[in-house]
Amino acid sequence: MTDIQERLLAALNSHDPQRVANLFAEDYRSAQPVYPGREFEGRAQVLTNWTSVFEGVPDFAAELLAAADDGDTAWGEWDWRGRHTDGTTFAMRGITIVTVRDGLIAEGRLYMSPVDQSRSDIDEAVQELYKPGGGS
Repeated sequence: MTDIQERLLAALNSHDPQRVANLFAEDYRSAQPVYPGREFEGRAQVLTNWTSVFEGVPDFAAELLAAADDGDTAWGEWDWRGRHTDGTTFAMRGITIVTVRDGLIAEGRLYMSPVDQSRSDIDEAVQELYKPGGGS
């Protein structure tokens, strides 16, 4: 695992939103290519986001399944899970690709999505995603 990924893992599992935010540059830029409307800039928004996560999922747990570095770019495969305050399951999995500058996360591309709890199989998924009008 990479240093920044190890520090992020520890911060996420500490449930301390300020500790998480402190790993990000003041001018951090976040892109979520699968959800383009969710892009944002700034450490303050990181703090807001993770405050909400820890309030909404008090037993939030992160697991870093794999990580790799390529220069100032760090890749991480994540499993995030827990229970919402109403007891329902929270589960997200995906990839983050971050650019590190001066030991802080300066840019991130997040490919995190909720885990599909429907248990549909591959045939059902292909039919749904690729039929006319499917997947939208």
